[in-house]
Amino acid sequence: MSLFLVNLLLALSWSAVTGSFSFLNFAFGFLLAIFALSLIREQVGSVGYFSRARRVLSLLVLFVYELVLSAWRVAVMVLSPNMNLKPGIFAYPLRVDRDFEITMLANLITLTPGTLSVDVSDDRRILYVHAIDASDPEAARRDIAEGFERKIMEAFR
Repeated sequence: MSLFLVNLLLALSWSAVTGSFSFLNFAFGFLLAIFALSLIREQVGSVGYFSRARRVLSLLVLFVYELVLSAWRVAVMVLSPNMNLKPGIFAYPLRVDRDFEITMLANLITLTPGTLSVDVSDDRRILYVHAIDASDPEAARRDIAEGFERKIMEAFR
């Protein structure tokens, strides 16, 4: 049984024992179950579970940071009097190879203002990305590789 499922069952048990199935009580039970599982992590083999949760949280923090930063950049570009934009599509060579990882990367790129995932090649090795300012595609490729793609690989491998 996966540890996430055990965590959910412990949270449900907490809700049943306390008699309240509200979201806040369930969330408290979930956090309490995380703490309980961390106390016995060597016995149940949950060391990887907590490190993965930390890496997924790190990916989420990176996404929020990139979301705010990109929104600011797009706002500055749009409001500047001389819109010197060079929109374009560039090819991004993928290091991720699982469908889930490719989908997550494409969605994170699309959700970030100023970029849009257009297509994936048939062999799933190239992701085509449209950028509102593609004047430096190498920098954009580097940002994706060192940002979202690296964090996705850390979190899900």
